[in-house]
Amino acid sequence: MRTKLFRSIVLLAVTSFISFSSFANWWWGMTGHRVVGEIADSYLSPKARAAVKAILGNESMAMAANWADFIKSDSNFNYLSPWHYVNLKGGLTHDEVINILKPDTGVNLYAKMNFIIRELKKKNLEKEKKIMYLRLLIHFVGDLHQPLHVGGRPEDQGGNRVRVIWFSDSTNLHSVWDDKLPEYQKLSYTEWAKAINHTTSQQRAGWQKAPVYEWFFESYAAAQGIYAEITRPYQRLGYRYNFDHIDTINEQLLKGGVRLAGLLNDIFK
Repeated sequence: MRTKLFRSIVLLAVTSFISFSSFANWWWGMTGHRVVGEIADSYLSPKARAAVKAILGNESMAMAANWADFIKSDSNFNYLSPWHYVNLKGGLTHDEVINILKPDTGVNLYAKMNFIIRELKKKNLEKEKKIMYLRLLIHFVGDLHQPLHVGGRPEDQGGNRVRVIWFSDSTNLHSVWDDKLPEYQKLSYTEWAKAINHTTSQQRAGWQKAPVYEWFFESYAAAQGIYAEITRPYQRLGYRYNFDHIDTINEQLLKGGVRLAGLLNDIFK
């Protein structure tokens, strides 16, 4: 079974690279997700590093980070699609967002991330599921730090129906944050991770200590600001938009990596 699964994954990955342009949305882009995985790797405890190695083998966390997008080319994994996001209406208070999330019900990013964390803590979990769930967790921590995956509104499908112009290209707001902004940086994932991976122990402790539902609220709050800036259909976005948001993007990717490491250190302690 492991051989068959491995061959399937390799085939899916190759197919996905070839048909990259056919995908409507690549959360944070492949580069952004790899940045999160690369940063997380630098903060793993020895026990967590050994556990990740035992599960993924020679596959790095950076390379594992996009498996959840690669498998979109296989209809057998269609059930995973709603695991990538939480759509919440705009204008909610902190307590309202937390009260929606905390029951931990439904099929969404918050509930399924918690499910995966619980599963990975099981000592007798079979190897194939460990591989799948670890790859999903690496990816989903990246997703939750993309604001429109948490604060995206149901009525516009998380910004997918908000039409904008990115330089001269007609696109949508979700796509700008998923791939246009990450692609615009023109950096490899190792270059990007190295450029932004500068933290203090106090920063890391604060980011990791906050409950997971608070991570979600941070992204929700950021999304409300992103929506507020779009005041008309086909609004033109370009150099200034990148300048205004690159610090937020860098911080979200950095937080994602640090927090992913914190989760894995706790799971495999």
